[in-house]
Amino acid sequence: MTQALSAPPRERSARQPAAKAERARRRWTGILVLAALLVVVVVLSIVFGTKSLTLAQVWHGVWNPSGTEGDVIVRNLRLPRTALAVTAGVALGVAGALMQGHTRNPIADPVLLGVSAGAGLFVTGGIFLLGVTTLYGYVWFGFLGAMLASVVVYLVSTFSKGGATPVTLALAGAAVHALFTALTAGVVIFDQQALDVYRFWTVGSVSGRTLELTFQMLPFVAVGLLLAAVNAPGLNALSLGEDVARALGVRIGLTRFTGMAAITLLTGVAVAACGPIGFVGLMATHIGRSFTGPDYRWVLGYAALLGAILMLGADILGRLVARPGELPVGIMLAFIGAPLFISLVRRRKPVRL
Repeated sequence: MTQALSAPPRERSARQPAAKAERARRRWTGILVLAALLVVVVVLSIVFGTKSLTLAQVWHGVWNPSGTEGDVIVRNLRLPRTALAVTAGVALGVAGALMQGHTRNPIADPVLLGVSAGAGLFVTGGIFLLGVTTLYGYVWFGFLGAMLASVVVYLVSTFSKGGATPVTLALAGAAVHALFTALTAGVVIFDQQALDVYRFWTVGSVSGRTLELTFQMLPFVAVGLLLAAVNAPGLNALSLGEDVARALGVRIGLTRFTGMAAITLLTGVAVAACGPIGFVGLMATHIGRSFTGPDYRWVLGYAALLGAILMLGADILGRLVARPGELPVGIMLAFIGAPLFISLVRRRKPVRL
């Protein structure tokens, strides 16, 4: 019986710093491995497509362009879609982690809070009411719609009984999603052009965009990532329960608002630019959490890198499996993400956040 007793307090206290250092070392090693993998995937994205290029052609197109066919493919097609996929993947990965943390829902995605529906409504509304015909017009209207949906969800949940809780956020998001989806359906019934654009946009794609669009996204993504980093410690406290968080001195209202602001910026700009791409935040968060544990200060970093890798990897696969054409990244992510979703449902012990 004596052998079954735990180690003395002094021995346990001596082991704790070593265990903490080992855990931090593993986490940093994982970050470095993911960063290296992202670099590899970026190179593969520039090399492979409908027309494969050699590394020499890629190097020439990036650093010494002279107008050859390879240079045009690299600079006008591959680099813009690669940059957009990485930027949107980082944004969706971090937003997915924040959504799951604040709603305490392990399958949270942009649909849950009505963000995708808000962007879709404003895209079709801009075409139907104002005659918007440019890609940049679609993106900015989509971003405004995503922001409006997030604000409505947050206000509805805040003024409900008990304030903005995981349950009220999820319920308000479901209601906003249903309302905006119905309004979008009403618009596309009456306007063929809006229907055509909506069908293309709702699939989810990173092709046909320019580097200028990614540069326009970067300030919003940067602010969203900063807010997410500020939000991580408070989210760790909230995961222990609101009563414990209050006892630790966390301002719950401010923490919820900061998280929703980060989700709005990150999800809104990604959905507006690429369409309602699903499963990125879901997969990146769950994979990252399996390595880091529940600490959101690490989960967010892993989710950002994994989101970029998954987004870009799915785009590469979409170009290769349907040569000489391609499958949009949204379709490829659905093929990849559906089995993961099924595995989550079949778990004996559901994920608890």
